[in-house]
Amino acid sequence: MKTFPGNIAGSVFSKTGDAIVPPTDCNFVVITTFEATTFSNTLGLVAETATRYANTEDAAGDLAADAETTLEGSGGEEVVVGDSFPANCTIFGKYTKITLQSGSIIAYYARK
Repeated sequence: MKTFPGNIAGSVFSKTGDAIVPPTDCNFVVITTFEATTFSNTLGLVAETATRYANTEDAAGDLAADAETTLEGSGGEEVVVGDSFPANCTIFGKYTKITLQSGSIIAYYARK
């Protein structure tokens, strides 16, 4: 199933503060930053599959060199507080929760 961007069902604006969660049966699939943005270290950028999409819970694509599979690569790192995404940055993936440490974003969601 095509999940982005042609399947966008809505969007949410968020500044530093409470976590945002997409509607039931949806994921955030596109995140655009409006200013330098960092994600909270605990449940800041939660991916539907932590080993496939950059997130704050696990290092996506972090298999050992030469151990890559059709679903996961190697060399990836976990997003941590202090990792700042500049203004006008776009992040694609499948996210179930977003909490900002600083900055502001618009997050677009699509049906699963």
